[in-house]
Amino acid sequence: MILVDAGDGDPDFDAALGPLLLRHGIGDAVDIVRVYSPAPTAAFSRRDTLRPGYQRAVAAVRSAGFAPVVRPQGGSLAAQHRGSVIIDHVHRSGPQPPDPAGRFQHFAAMHAAMLARLGVDAHVGAVPGEYCPGEYSINDGSAKLAGSAQRITRDGWLFSTVIQVTGSAVLRGALLTAYAALGYEFDPATVGAIADRAPAVTVEGVRAAVLDAYGLIGPPVALPSWMATGPLS
Repeated sequence: MILVDAGDGDPDFDAALGPLLLRHGIGDAVDIVRVYSPAPTAAFSRRDTLRPGYQRAVAAVRSAGFAPVVRPQGGSLAAQHRGSVIIDHVHRSGPQPPDPAGRFQHFAAMHAAMLARLGVDAHVGAVPGEYCPGEYSINDGSAKLAGSAQRITRDGWLFSTVIQVTGSAVLRGALLTAYAALGYEFDPATVGAIADRAPAVTVEGVRAAVLDAYGLIGPPVALPSWMATGPLS
């Protein structure tokens, strides 16, 4: 397993890099992990783009200062920013039985335990009315703190997790009008961040906890130059 050094790129770069790593890899690495905090981004799913209110939702997130992108993973609209920690885990296994539910279960338990070690009240499961709902979300009893989505291809899988550390009010503002435009059920009170209940926990602390949980030691590996500077496609 290697940690890739890709910096905290712009939203289009961030959305494209995970699938590119899944398709091409880096050397003979089987597992590639990127941990980063993005510029304000509204990550729509392909399903969202088919909703009648999609263009209104795009306009809403732009006006809130979030760049809209379409991510290849499933789910529905999620917002992220510098107060978020994102884990993109690429596993290049070739064709295998997909087992998406097993992967969700494994990583949800792993991430909840990681947050609990930081003193966060973390439970696996959805809260009613949450954004990008899923039974393997992580919550603090009333608000969503983290969520995951995945993509499976003939090359392996990409599992992406967003942990919201700070800035829940900003995230809530970006999602409220957009979810109304998309026509999804949404309770803005369910948008949470770790700092709402555990203000001593920082983005840097969560990043360090992620590296420890994944056993990532040593210097990160640089991207191939064509990935770092060329068009991502």
